[in-house]
Amino acid sequence: MRLILGPMQGVLDPLMRQLLSQINPYDYCVTEFIRVVDRRLPARVFYASSPELKHDGKTLNGTPVRVQLLGQDPEYLAENAALAVTLGSYGIDLNFGCPSKTVNGNKGGAVLLKDPDSMYQIIRAVRDSVPSRYPVSAKVRLGFDDCSSYQEIAAAVEEGGANEIVVHGRSKADAYEADTVRWDLIGDLVLRLNIPVIANGDIWHRDDALKCMKVTGTDSLMVCRGALHMPNLGAHIVKGQAPMCWREVLELILYYSDFEIKGDKGLYYPNRIKQWFRYLILQYPEAKKIFYKIRTIKDKNSILDLLNYSLSECIKPDESCFLLE
Repeated sequence: MRLILGPMQGVLDPLMRQLLSQINPYDYCVTEFIRVVDRRLPARVFYASSPELKHDGKTLNGTPVRVQLLGQDPEYLAENAALAVTLGSYGIDLNFGCPSKTVNGNKGGAVLLKDPDSMYQIIRAVRDSVPSRYPVSAKVRLGFDDCSSYQEIAAAVEEGGANEIVVHGRSKADAYEADTVRWDLIGDLVLRLNIPVIANGDIWHRDDALKCMKVTGTDSLMVCRGALHMPNLGAHIVKGQAPMCWREVLELILYYSDFEIKGDKGLYYPNRIKQWFRYLILQYPEAKKIFYKIRTIKDKNSILDLLNYSLSECIKPDESCFLLE
């Protein structure tokens, strides 16, 4: 089995990638997208999005990181892809799946699913610009308004020269609605394509992962939202590790909090924590009570006090359920 930690814009940032790759056996991670418009970006943009580039393209614990690019111009995407691998990226991922109205309105992300020929031109240009030893992947959905064009989309990816394709089993119109994921159509692509197919969408637990692999016939999965829903989802899927207990999660959040506050001086910390709790609620009922308390709090120290108090209610003074070295 291959398990990849996928991108979530504004959520799975470098710090979160480091945290989650440290406790999960992910084969590699994909960065948040870097927007390419009409120029070759300076190196500092890539280092800001992926500081792992300064560490041989890997997280501090050695998990490879692949830079993701988003745009519509084949020439500039190719130039930036060549720069990214020169700086140390573990290959290139191209974003054809982002459903954001703003991104789509600027001819990026999922809107390109409506024009497979443009996708082909982009992938071919990027593949030709990047040495063959670096993988090029494309992350797609099954279509824009519906899933009727999924075979044409996938063919454009393969014919463009991509080494693998990541398929979120929904159309853009489906957004992230429950019960809309089409693992069966991903399975059809597994049979049709000669490149590896990575399945993505609604993988929340180990049982979901096993069912997805059975339905699709692939042994490669990508998790995104589920990785925040259950912080040790990767270890749960690959090793059969039990889901973290609530006190383990609280200790992990406090560990993360220490680095988050140091990193941005606490300016964004309240929003980051609230965002994470929205996902944790899906797995941990205890998270809901805390979320309702912190959602109106803007002061980082008040949030930290509440988290520490919540932890003290969970464990004895001399007991620690989770320690991250």
